[in-house]
Amino acid sequence: MTIPQISVFLENKAGQLADITKILSENQVNMRAINIAETADYGVLRLIVDDAAKASSILLEQGFILTMTPVVGAAVPDTPGGLSNVLGVISSAEIDVEYMYSVFGQKDGQACMIFRVADAESLTAVFEKNGISTIKGEDLGLH
Repeated sequence: MTIPQISVFLENKAGQLADITKILSENQVNMRAINIAETADYGVLRLIVDDAAKASSILLEQGFILTMTPVVGAAVPDTPGGLSNVLGVISSAEIDVEYMYSVFGQKDGQACMIFRVADAESLTAVFEKNGISTIKGEDLGLH
């Protein structure tokens, strides 16, 4: 099971992030996770929101450049070594993690992590085989 992620390409200039969060807020779009990566010339804002279709439509109307990407969410024990164990399972399956980040809050006392890999379905199968709970969109309140 995958979760839709919006990646917005931003110029490296003051106010870009504030503009996007204001636009989403004004349109009643709630963020569930956010991650920012940067290069010298631009940044990539990765978002998981409660309504990805609505958010992407609004952002496109405002002139932002974006893509939608499927990502995999997993419940990670919120204990020392919890993430290490999950990453060990991924490594043993020889799956390369392109990037990862955390979700706001917890589910049933576990941290929620988002993983971007080349083959999301393979990662989901590896998690299921190894008893790692995947996070579904409805677990995060996504529409």
